[in-house]
Parts: sequence; structure tokens; C-alpha cells
Amino acid sequence: MKLENYRLIKDPDKSFILHHETHSFSKWHYHPEYELVLIKKGKGRRLVGDTIDRFRQNDLILVGSYLPHAWICDDKFNSLQKGFQGEAIVIQFIYDFLGPQFMEIPENRKLKKMLEESSRGIRFTGKTRDKIISLLNDSYKLEGSDQLHLMMTIFNLMSKTPEYTLLSSAGFMEPYHKQGNEPVQKAIDHILHNFQRKIRVNEMLGITNMSDTPFCSSFKRITRMTFKEYLLNARIGYACKLLSSSQLSIANIAYDCGFDNLSNFNQKFKRIKKETPSSFRKKAESLKIYPKEG
Repeated sequence: MKLENYRLIKDPDKSFILHHETHSFSKWHYHPEYELVLIKKGKGRRLVGDTIDRFRQNDLILVGSYLPHAWICDDKFNSLQKGFQGEAIVIQFIYDFLGPQFMEIPENRKLKKMLEESSRGIRFTGKTRDKIISLLNDSYKLEGSDQLHLMMTIFNLMSKTPEYTLLSSAGFMEPYHKQGNEPVQKAIDHILHNFQRKIRVNEMLGITNMSDTPFCSSFKRITRMTFKEYLLNARIGYACKLLSSSQLSIANIAYDCGFDNLSNFNQKFKRIKKETPSSFRKKAESLKIYPKEG
């Protein structure tokens, strides 16, 4: 699948982009900016990292920096007579658009954590989603300073809410290192750099200098998964990346992701993704066929 580096154009007198999209939504692409996407009109397929799902009106997603994504509307929204019938509001910003120190101040530690988690894609739900949608609906009509104040309000809502779900698997993005020396963070970094080989709990205990019960409890509290679940999701996520962006055989992908045999890989993949690796690859490849705007 061809992955494009597609970017909106930022006005020279603006620090971020607030865009009213009335043309065909984006193909499979990525960019350095973080992106908040609200679907105002449209239904279709959404691909964020290794998660392929349906989207509809009021879908609200935060996409992390360089995380591949695509929104493709169903055919009925690409009318030859009426043209494209979808509509979205898109906000794009770089990490330090408010200066190099803004995200590092203590008051923004929760917002910084939210942006770190957006490397997997975030779908907002509940009252938080409703509040952000009400702010975004006519946001593109605001003047520059009012758009900035609106952005601060959205940041405040995002930093405080538990009403969200992560979309992509941990291992889909290239392993990366976050700042900080917390024991569980050391364990996460170690997993993301070494998931292609066998990793046992005892290895984690040595790295974190923790005993079994405190480590398992802390790890699940922070990641929302057990150690084994996180390791498996990292492997499956990386497999999805290879399935969607390479021509490697499924057997080679299985071994590259740390599985001992193809049968075990197929079984675990289906349990996590609810479909077979070959089905996932076909579905991802179908995103190459992008409907032409009428």
C-alpha cells in the first residue's frame, strides 16, 4: 500500500491549522502534525494505524504525529451529479506550536500524556466528545485569537477525560523512547524494542527492580493490559504494519514478529483483530481504491 506524506497548508500568520474539509477525505497518509478530526457528514471506512473500522457522523479522532491514517467515504457520498457530500473539521498542530516549553510545564503533564497516547490513535466518547463537537462545529468561522482560545479549551477537555479508547496496537509504530525513568516506562520501552524475541516476566522484574505482584499491578494500571497482553498486542500491531506496507509472506511476518510458528500467529492474530492476517491484508489493500469525486 502506498503511504503518502500529505499535509495541509498553514497560513503564515497562524500557529496551527483549522480546516473545514468539503472535498474527498484523505488517502492512506501520515504527517508530522497531530490531527484532531471531526466527521460532520459521511460514513465509510476509517484506518488508523492497524485498526480498520467504520466511521459515521460525529466520529471524533485524535491522530498522533506520523501515525498513518485514512478516512474513505462510502460510494453514496461521492455522487457524480452532486459531487462529494462529506464534511469534516480538521485541526493540525505540531508538538511545540506554542513554544518549546509549553508541553513541558507541570500543569500540562496530563495533556502531554494524552499526546503520547495519540501515537496509537484516540477515539473520544461520551460527554467529552459531545463538548468538543459543540466547540468545533463552527470553529472555522472564528478569528485567529478566538481559534487559539478554543484550542486551549479543547486541550483542557482532552487532558482531563477518561472517556476515550486507543485504536492502534502498541507495536504498530516504530519502537520509540519516551523521557522518564519510571519503572513501568522502562518495561514498556524494553518491550517495544525487543518484542521480536522471547521476553519473560523475570526479565521485566530485573529491569524495573520490582517484585512480581507490584510490577504486574502497576503495569496493568498504566497500560490497561497485563504484561502478556501488551507484548502480544505489540507483536500483532507490528504484524499489521508489515501486512499493510510490505509484500512479505505471512509466514515471514509471523517469524519477524516473534512467533514460533505460523499456526500460533494465525490463532493469536484472529483473537486480537477478529479476522485472519490474509483478510486484514486484503482489507488494507482495498484502501488503495479511492473513490473519485464527482
